[in-house]
Amino acid sequence: MKGGRFLIAIVVAVMSIIGYFTSSVFNPVTQEKQHVGGVTPEQEIALGVQAAPQMAQQYGGEDPDTKAQALVDKVGGTIVSHTDAGKTPYSFDFHVLADDQTINAFALPGGQVFITDGLLKRLHTEGELAGVLGHEIGHVVARHGAEHMAKAQLTQGLTGAAVLATYDPNNPSTQRTAAVAALIGQMVDMKFGRADELEADKLGVRLMADAGYDPRAMIGVMKTLQEAGGGSKQPEFFSTHPNPDHRIEQIQSAISQRYPQGVPEGMNK
Repeated sequence: MKGGRFLIAIVVAVMSIIGYFTSSVFNPVTQEKQHVGGVTPEQEIALGVQAAPQMAQQYGGEDPDTKAQALVDKVGGTIVSHTDAGKTPYSFDFHVLADDQTINAFALPGGQVFITDGLLKRLHTEGELAGVLGHEIGHVVARHGAEHMAKAQLTQGLTGAAVLATYDPNNPSTQRTAAVAALIGQMVDMKFGRADELEADKLGVRLMADAGYDPRAMIGVMKTLQEAGGGSKQPEFFSTHPNPDHRIEQIQSAISQRYPQGVPEGMNK
């Protein structure tokens, strides 16, 4: 019986892996093939729209400050209309959230982009705002949400295989199987999450520069967030992101690659 369970587990795991790696599409923005598990842009948009109200509610709802919303709409709209983001199927909506204590920004699949008042009020220039929004727009156009949905399907398949392989009917330890499942999920999510954030930083540099914003402003964002986290609580924006110092190095590298002779004068800071 035990050998049979292992054989079935191997089959389940192999089928999950094959299903993941044989389903890929070409992304014209990143110029890369990616595994999205058959998730379409239309599905991403629908999922994002459905989830947006619930996500906003977690941060106190939409900010009633119309000037703040107008500023975010202006900068976000400029990025979308002047870059490859505007050539994608996604419809971007920008939301300022009322939470003035949490320092965060995030995007849902399909183009729903959020920034908390807590982060917005700490930014000094339109260029820094463009850096934040460019990063989040980068997540959308890179289809990181769809990739994570595909990875979740892979994780689910591998988790099922691991649980099946380690389950002992004579010693049914639910704690053990849950630990195996959690470990696999954490390994997959951690590896891809960090790569996604660095890719979004690079795309943010590209998008904000194409829209006429000085990409060095993104470095200012990182430094502002470091200062905000210098006291007691780490900004939520950094909670699952790579080390800020490493991100600054990557951003500087992306700027140098784009402008080997130096950033042109006259860009919006």
